[in-house]
Amino acid sequence: MSQPDGKFRHESLQDRKTIKALLTALTKGIGAGEITFGEDDKTLVLPVDGLMTLRIKADRSDGACRVDLRISWTEDNDTTSTSAPQIK
Repeated sequence: MSQPDGKFRHESLQDRKTIKALLTALTKGIGAGEITFGEDDKTLVLPVDGLMTLRIKADRSDGACRVDLRISWTEDNDTTSTSAPQIK
């Protein structure tokens, strides 16, 4: 079943315990095959299935630390090739 398109964006200051709880909820959603994001009365449901692309970047510069985590996938994995290209 196709879900409606939409966007979710949130930014706030949180302590590490709260961020850990949010990351735990994210991993549980991935494991369950569906991630639901919400704030106030708006929700965005993302179905999760098949292969996903994971990108992690981390850096520290002049005392400022940053970790970027990106997970992406398409709902129709039939168009994604997982085989290595052949070059001759």
